[in-house]
Amino acid sequence: MYTYSLEKLDVWNLSKKLAVTVYTITNDFPSAEKFGMVSQLRRAVVSVCSNIAEGSSRRTPKDQAHFYTVSYGSLVEVLSQILISKDLGWIKDDALTTVRTDIVMISRKLNVLRNTILNPET
Repeated sequence: MYTYSLEKLDVWNLSKKLAVTVYTITNDFPSAEKFGMVSQLRRAVVSVCSNIAEGSSRRTPKDQAHFYTVSYGSLVEVLSQILISKDLGWIKDDALTTVRTDIVMISRKLNVLRNTILNPET
């Protein structure tokens, strides 16, 4: 079976794992939040890996970097919403630690990927 370039990217695989984690965590959110925070968090986390995927398919470095930048923005959005959810008592400390650790790793890899594409000589 053919393997797409996105499947070879460690940052895409980590962001996909984060999406699964967030989906699992949000299963325990209040049912009243189904169309609120749950929906917003899930859309944001899926946007992270979706924009990495789209960027990996683009031909120009500038275009690729744009999608990696959008992905980074979505990642920070996930962090913001996770922190709000923690303050509301919907997320336990261990889940917050897991998500934050994943976000730090993904953000660093996204920045390296973006910078490498824009500055291949360095």
